[in-house]
Amino acid sequence: MSSPRVARATVTPILIADPPLLNVLGVHQPWAPRMVVELETDDGVTGVGETYGDSDYLAIAETLAERVVGEPLTALNRLPALAGSAPAAEAIEHDPSGLRGARTSGKLVKSVVSAFEVASLDALGHHTGLPVHALLGGKVRDRVEFSGYLFYRWASHDADDAPSDDWGEAVDPAGVVAQAERMARDHGFRSFKLKGGVFPPAEEVAAMHALRDAFPDAPLRLDPNGGWSVEASLEVARELDGVVEYLEDPTPGVEGMARVHRESGVPLATNMLVTATEEIAPAFAAGAVQVVLSDHHYWGGLLATRDLDAICRAHGVALSMHSNTHLGISLAAMTHAAAVVDGLEHSCDTHRPWQVEDVIRDPHVFRDGELEVPDGPGLGVELDRGALARLHERWLERADVRDRDDVAAMQRVVPDWKQPALPRW
Repeated sequence: MSSPRVARATVTPILIADPPLLNVLGVHQPWAPRMVVELETDDGVTGVGETYGDSDYLAIAETLAERVVGEPLTALNRLPALAGSAPAAEAIEHDPSGLRGARTSGKLVKSVVSAFEVASLDALGHHTGLPVHALLGGKVRDRVEFSGYLFYRWASHDADDAPSDDWGEAVDPAGVVAQAERMARDHGFRSFKLKGGVFPPAEEVAAMHALRDAFPDAPLRLDPNGGWSVEASLEVARELDGVVEYLEDPTPGVEGMARVHRESGVPLATNMLVTATEEIAPAFAAGAVQVVLSDHHYWGGLLATRDLDAICRAHGVALSMHSNTHLGISLAAMTHAAAVVDGLEHSCDTHRPWQVEDVIRDPHVFRDGELEVPDGPGLGVELDRGALARLHERWLERADVRDRDDVAAMQRVVPDWKQPALPRW
């Protein structure tokens, strides 16, 4: 039987509501750009994918959408070559669309390819009647555990037309603990991660101790996105020894991370230092990373995530999953990928509780902090075309929001705010 071919490829940019979540660079904007990719085959089957919607990514996606038409649905290995000569922005040290370390043209392309690969696998699943995890070799777990993702945050955005929610402010240990208690109550999360780099390290250490007091048995982790110097990182590591399961990207660079681990013994995780194949060898050789937080958007898809798992296991490095602002298509893809990797040793990150909008019918519901791995065809999600149209209409109306910029969002409230040089403390 010949493989079905792509008859139509559609890229739909959207804007989704995002709360005022704080990080080392600033604050999230009220609206976050994403894009949805649809691949329709010549036999009438459609698959969906999702990735970043910033303008650099969108330009690549629109070019790839033209080039992929007529290609076999199974030609997943050709996607990078088809996108390879697409336009991309110049390299910058810190990617503003998610604190993912250095941004290069190659990384932009992989993030777009990931959505096309996921859409291809979803369509293949519907074509064959198989779940995506079966196309990846078969699941090794039936449920995937996720972590409650805690943020320092404001009660609301400083804009009249901005989205709102009922989470309230969290700018001190009490606010962080209250947030975790709600996450545990509403979603059953049994581990927690705090996005740090917002306040001086001593204040964030106090928040972690407060979490430990409130949740004596919960695995905890803290992520300042490279916001601390080596000396500050070592002090935090001493203060939190026995409290955190790992620190995530405490300080920038391979040398700094290696020194922090070597002198403290605390495991270090990353989604900034190792986000491309060429970054693996130097980081692993130096002992700078003990946990890689994989992200199928970064690595070019689910097959690449499976390959990354094998590399990590060969080097004795654990694997978990990073999260950025995402919707149900990406969460479904994450769940299928997590179901097939052997080296998954920690609960995965997810922003899902912060997202009040989605483009799928019947958005995911966490039970005991877990998602059941679906066994239906494809990803196991159905696109909500009405919701997609509404979010695309917002994108059309809000021409002022085409790229994520946490620094600019902070400057609306703090006019003299400048992008911090990392490390910040």
